[in-house]
Amino acid sequence: MMQMDTIETGTMQLRGEMKQLEPMSRHTSWRVGGVAEHFYRPADVADLQQLLQQLPARESLFWLGLGSNLLVRDGGIRGTVICTSGVLNGIEWLEDNRVYVEVGVASPQVARQTARRGLHGAEFLCGIPGTFGGALAMNAGAMGGETWNIVESVKMIDRQGNLRLRQADKFETSYRHVRGRVDEWFVGATLQLEAGDASQSLQQIKQHLARRGATQPTSQPNAGSVFRNPPGDYAARLIEQCGLKSTCVGGACVSEKHANFIINTGTATARDIELLIERVADEVQQASGIKLVREVQIVGEPHERD
Repeated sequence: MMQMDTIETGTMQLRGEMKQLEPMSRHTSWRVGGVAEHFYRPADVADLQQLLQQLPARESLFWLGLGSNLLVRDGGIRGTVICTSGVLNGIEWLEDNRVYVEVGVASPQVARQTARRGLHGAEFLCGIPGTFGGALAMNAGAMGGETWNIVESVKMIDRQGNLRLRQADKFETSYRHVRGRVDEWFVGATLQLEAGDASQSLQQIKQHLARRGATQPTSQPNAGSVFRNPPGDYAARLIEQCGLKSTCVGGACVSEKHANFIINTGTATARDIELLIERVADEVQQASGIKLVREVQIVGEPHERD
């Protein structure tokens, strides 16, 4: 069982919400995962700065949005989870078709809000089932668009709570990959969009969501695409070619609707899901020689029985 250390904070009063031994199954789209030793939802950026200034230097940090694209192991997460979803959710409209978005805003909300303002370029975010902070962290994409193609600059926060503005060209980005400073985290970004037609953008979003609902298991707990598409091919095609649709480990199953999705049928553990991910990757590599790269992040401690 996880042993919890006590966090002693300074005299400055934090305004956010701190929970101890918080089940991560409440905060992940797969609905699995052990407890977080400490779980904090800041009131705003200033409150987040205070938290970081007060945490012990040894305390490990994990940043959480909507918990999509994420598998938390059954043994939980040591240290402090900082949840930005629903709290760092400001949108500020700037001049010259620019908009500042905080990391806790849901990506589909960014798509809809910018479209309604007659701004073009962020429609693809309607297909990203997570926060904008998560989209920034992995250069999420859909509908042929990628997050960092529309980023002008980002606001970062470091372990001491200091804020810095960094231009997009200071980061190395590629397909589902972003590399920057390891000791800083995103709190927001300024997007450079184009003038567009609101009705056309909203129609584009509507059509994409309809296609997504028809081809993906959106009504069942999942974490989005499990594997990246290999160059010139599709992970789903390779998985389906191996006859792995509907293959299950415990309560975790490869979706019949889309082979690159793993669903929780209701009784899955994180261990079930991780074993199924490994099995799918192994069988695809044996059959095709292609090593699938996980898109899903796996974090936390294994269950003590593992």
